[in-house]
Amino acid sequence: MRTGIPGLPSAHPIGEQLPAVYAEDRFVQGFTGALDEVLAPILSTLDNFAGYLDPGVAPEDFVGWLAHWVALRVDESWSPAQLRQLVTRSVELHRWRGTRRGLAEHVGLLTGGAVEVTDSGGVVGSPRPGAPLPDPGPAWVQVLVRVPDPDRVDRRRLTAAVVEAVPAHVRVAVEVVKG
Repeated sequence: MRTGIPGLPSAHPIGEQLPAVYAEDRFVQGFTGALDEVLAPILSTLDNFAGYLDPGVAPEDFVGWLAHWVALRVDESWSPAQLRQLVTRSVELHRWRGTRRGLAEHVGLLTGGAVEVTDSGGVVGSPRPGAPLPDPGPAWVQVLVRVPDPDRVDRRRLTAAVVEAVPAHVRVAVEVVKG
């Protein structure tokens, strides 16, 4: 949350912009000084607004708000660096959502590892119109993650992230190995 910053100078002091007759008036200068103190954080925020919209440089507490803006569910276990990366790449991840590439990139950002995604495929067809389609069997996806230290990966949270990223009817298997 943005709040007052003690000692933050105003870039545009009100007292200096008043007519000369008020320059020596202690009450007016004190009053406008108090206004400057209240307005300085607001003016500073507005002057740096573009930085608030860039997840790479935005204040840490603001990045979570940006995540909600781009429809990213925030997991409290993510580090600030992971959250910044996910918010930065969220539009691209949304574009690839539901594909092997999208799943691999999402899991790679969460774990920092090399990811292989294998799935059952999803297209069945027949060379003859109106012929019965073959049974494709149950849909599944297997995610293999290679990381330097598998014990540092929370498998339960990773599996939950994969389950959320695939269609509801798809069975999920996640394996984390040293690599």
